[in-house]
Amino acid sequence: MASGSVGGGVNGLPAQPKSILRGHKTQVHATTFIRNNERLLTGDSEGFIVVWDLTIMRPKAVWQAHTNAILGITGWGKDRIISHGRDNKLIIWKLSEEDETQLSTTLPLDPSPESRPQPWILHMLEVNTMNFCSFSYCPASCEEKEEILVAVPNTLASEAIDIFHLPSQQRLHTVTPGGPKGKNGMVMAVSLFYHYDNTIILVAGFENGLCAVSLFLNKKWTITYQNSSHTQPILSLNISPAKEYFFTSGADATIAKHPIPSSPSTTIITEPLKKINTKHSGQQSLVIRSDNLIFATAGWDSKIRIYSVKSLKEVAVLKWHQVGCYAAAFSDIISTSPPPQSQQDTTASSSAGASESREMIQIPKLVEMTVKGKRIQQAKTAHWIAVGSKDGKVSLWDVF
Repeated sequence: MASGSVGGGVNGLPAQPKSILRGHKTQVHATTFIRNNERLLTGDSEGFIVVWDLTIMRPKAVWQAHTNAILGITGWGKDRIISHGRDNKLIIWKLSEEDETQLSTTLPLDPSPESRPQPWILHMLEVNTMNFCSFSYCPASCEEKEEILVAVPNTLASEAIDIFHLPSQQRLHTVTPGGPKGKNGMVMAVSLFYHYDNTIILVAGFENGLCAVSLFLNKKWTITYQNSSHTQPILSLNISPAKEYFFTSGADATIAKHPIPSSPSTTIITEPLKKINTKHSGQQSLVIRSDNLIFATAGWDSKIRIYSVKSLKEVAVLKWHQVGCYAAAFSDIISTSPPPQSQQDTTASSSAGASESREMIQIPKLVEMTVKGKRIQQAKTAHWIAVGSKDGKVSLWDVF
């Protein structure tokens, strides 16, 4: 891991954020980067979403997506976003760069004489949001990108999880990865994804501190891992980029690293890979950076803590907000170095996806770029972590 400064801290002085985004008048519950880090989405407790242009640190689109708090937001492809609110709705919006020009830029903090227009709604699901648990989604298959599966808590049984197909809006599965009804309390966090062998896997965290891994094989769900490293509710979980393990954080001070068994066995695995007592309770919104070197948590004590993925040791603490932090998101790490010639030759003959990746890292020299080009490059390549707080502000830090 690089030993450079964090968030601009030098000469032993406390690190400082690179930028503060002010605009929400209520607490920020969700943050996520989209479009190769050029945009940041933030959602608050009144249901507002703000789309920030990180090349100029200004809002590009603002609307009230839900009539209650935002539980989660994410991008889907190049021109769609998914939002999940406590108004029992999950909505897929059409939001291209061109669509942004038709929307308001008046921030929630500022009075608006008229209602802000909304983007076009492509799909809407009526879902359960009593759990405070955000959704998770993945492609409907390893080959299909225009259809997705969405996991949310079940409408009637708070310990069960529903999996819907979009755009058909059909419910395909109801899963109870925690076992008998009422034993483990509500579902608090979920993650749904495909493993590399095309097996669909569901990871869930519960109110009593249990986490479980289930996989769908031979038309049935099988539990492969269960563990209760936490003594209080699990607040967040995040899957490693290689899908080999996941981390959990909770209302207690524990952070645990768990395996992801990708095939069933005669006995359910029950031991975590590692766990630590951080001595800091209430860490949520745990996120692993795309290079799999570090992960971060948003703390009720107002601090953002950065940990090593390998050792689980705390490597940095970011402090600027005076009240609790609820949301954290890393930007994707994009390399600025062109590949070796031999690698370029190989890449040229590979798939379209790999070709797109090659184009992303071939960035012109600064002297050849316009001012706008430089801003876009800086937004794409900065090692951002965006932190949303109870104070309605979002801090942007450049980490390692």
